[in-house]
Amino acid sequence: MSAYELGRPKRSFVPGQGVIYTLLLAIIVAGGYFLIPRFEWHKPQIKITPDSETLGLGSLQIEVSEQGTGLKSFSAMLNAGGTDYPLAAEQYSEPVLQKKLTVALSSKLTGLKEGPAVLRVSARDNSLWNWFRGNETVLQKNLTIDITPPTLEIVADDRYVNFGGVGMIVYKPSADTVTSGIKIGNYFFPGYKGQIKSQPEHFVAFFAHAYNVGEDERAALIATDKAGNTREMRLAYTLKNVKYKKSTIQITEDFLQNKVTPLLTDVGARQGSPTEIFVKVNKALRKENEDKIKAITEKSTPSQLWDGAFSQLSNSKVEANFADARTYVYKGEEIDQAYHLGYDLSVTKHYPAEAANQGVVAFVGDLGIYGNTVIIDHGLGLFTLYSHLSSIDVKVGDKVKQEQPIGKTGETGLAGGDHLHFGVYLHGVAILPVEWWDQKWIKDNIQPKFDGQTGESIAEAQDAKTTRKPARKRRR
Repeated sequence: MSAYELGRPKRSFVPGQGVIYTLLLAIIVAGGYFLIPRFEWHKPQIKITPDSETLGLGSLQIEVSEQGTGLKSFSAMLNAGGTDYPLAAEQYSEPVLQKKLTVALSSKLTGLKEGPAVLRVSARDNSLWNWFRGNETVLQKNLTIDITPPTLEIVADDRYVNFGGVGMIVYKPSADTVTSGIKIGNYFFPGYKGQIKSQPEHFVAFFAHAYNVGEDERAALIATDKAGNTREMRLAYTLKNVKYKKSTIQITEDFLQNKVTPLLTDVGARQGSPTEIFVKVNKALRKENEDKIKAITEKSTPSQLWDGAFSQLSNSKVEANFADARTYVYKGEEIDQAYHLGYDLSVTKHYPAEAANQGVVAFVGDLGIYGNTVIIDHGLGLFTLYSHLSSIDVKVGDKVKQEQPIGKTGETGLAGGDHLHFGVYLHGVAILPVEWWDQKWIKDNIQPKFDGQTGESIAEAQDAKTTRKPARKRRR
């Protein structure tokens, strides 16, 4: 034993001392594990839509998100002319990670005068950071209050529109208009500026009173400014009823085996009864195909590409009409229904399919029940569709001329024989093709508006062409 060891006091041993230290350390670690996240310092995020310098009577979307301890409170206030206008205020008893609010400004800003204002949005989380007060985000924005909707002037419209067909109007919105067009049912048809050479500030818009829109509904012209204020004008026109046919399609074993069943690879496994197989293709695949057509025909060249009336396939015979209500029957039993959204045109086998008018090819490819298909963009929202082709001779982006061959007819897809399925679409909506084949309809209803004529002058010209018989005197 060394001298150092002789002079050193002996340590006293406490039983279980190591266990106590370990326990204390575990408590400290556990406390840190649970408490440290409560001291997070990330602030809530605030997003306002629309992100505009003006504020109108439209809806304001406020979205607040918190990725840590969750939101504790939220408020939105508008100050204008020295007066505070509360828009929203919420307290949360339980942490909320995300909150979306829609503020209806039309009810909040009643009596408010136009001019400068300040929008203040604040959000606080449940963190213990900042001396237990939590993290707070304050978004303050200088705005201009604008609650006056844009103005609209209709220059030319239509007195008559065919059910399932198209109308055209010319209008002039005020300079503060950001978006404008025609709304009917669930459909919206945008307007296009600069299409009339003599009146470049005027807009033109085509709209469809679609086959699946109620006969009692009427289209409305709508204009919205950057502040979200909207002006609406209901269009006055007489709806001419077009009679659509009903037809029955007999489904045979051969058709199921050779036409329907191969298409099941696009919608699922080849299983189920013959009826289930047909319905699966006729509903699920049809919807998928029509959704794709809609997506393609909603994006159009913003200028007129066609010229004059469209051409029907030369020497063709109409085998089926637009908007026919088809009932499918298998072994004497009705199994499904669908609308036929086009014309079936037949000539001879593998007859050259011709472009109905000049335009640009927007789509080429296999389209399920429609088979090999070409879609042509004619501008201003107008498209034509050519389906069941046996071969295709054009590609996307090609410019085509009227009556130019684009392929050959066939029986691809669900075609029961060699023919051309021809469809016309306006901003994703299937429309009555026969109007566009009618040179008189184009000359009386479309061309005068492009030439800058007013609605009154067009109506007078149409009335002058109408032969009226002398009115007979009524006997009392």
